[in-house]
Amino acid sequence: MAAITRRTALAAPAMLLASGARAQPGWPGRPVTLIVPWAPGGSNDVVARLLTPQLEARFGQPFIIENRPGGGGSVGMGLVARARPDGLTLLVSSASNHVFHPLIARDLGYDPREALQGIAMLVDVPNVLAATKGLGVRTVPELIAKVQADPRGMSFGSSGVGSSNHLAGELFRLRTGLDLTHIPYRGGGQAITDLVAGTVPMVFLNLPTVIGPAESGQVVILAVGTDQRVASRPDIPTMQEGGVPDYAVRSWTGLFAPRGTPRPVIEALAPALREILAMPAIRTRLTEMASEPIWMDPAETDRFVAAEYERWAPVIRTANVRLE
Repeated sequence: MAAITRRTALAAPAMLLASGARAQPGWPGRPVTLIVPWAPGGSNDVVARLLTPQLEARFGQPFIIENRPGGGGSVGMGLVARARPDGLTLLVSSASNHVFHPLIARDLGYDPREALQGIAMLVDVPNVLAATKGLGVRTVPELIAKVQADPRGMSFGSSGVGSSNHLAGELFRLRTGLDLTHIPYRGGGQAITDLVAGTVPMVFLNLPTVIGPAESGQVVILAVGTDQRVASRPDIPTMQEGGVPDYAVRSWTGLFAPRGTPRPVIEALAPALREILAMPAIRTRLTEMASEPIWMDPAETDRFVAAEYERWAPVIRTANVRLE
């Protein structure tokens, strides 16, 4: 048996540390998969594709976008919730799948607040209330008066049951006491087409979906759903300015990881995303997309999600929103 000298014994801890460092290379080490729980072309997908080249440049590995739509976003979200917490599978999530759908479906088998941890809040895609030109209104007070004067009430369209657009309409109904009936569409494209045609009198949709028809004079944007005017279109008044109290709806996008993901991974990604969102070219592109950067750190992101549940759970119960 070889004798262990004092010098060998003293050197052993350093040798073990070096061996451990070699056995556990720095994250990511391998390609990272970003699960987008919606089809290509949606706001989550567009944001993910805008950010991935910058993430690849910073971390030296491919960031691969994998679209896994279905179940109101629950299919893709469930994949990440059940993934190994190694930082190699992340979720580009939205208010619709992360908050609204779980509150309406109630049978996911897990709580997103417990199964997923926040890395960073990324962007806010404002919701707007828009009306067909034939309705003859240009402001929220004019619309409210129009609905109140019609004994049949009025219908509103959205991009689908449980979407942020749908909940924006339900909150408007609750805050105003108007007689409104929801008409769900299979996506914002169908809804805006019917609004232009006058088939549906008004819609709640994401601003990027409405901005083109509005600028060409085909529809009228009455208000934005955020609590403050958006930088990309400061000419659009807020719903609160239109006399609707306690109204604020955010259709956000954020990045999340399976619970238990190592803190160094989270702490590497969060500041990198902050820097990326502050880049002039990225900010310009987001403005063109009618989106607002709303970076939050991991703790703020988790608190924000918890507050969203507290805000929307009573609205969904009161409005009796159910999957159709």
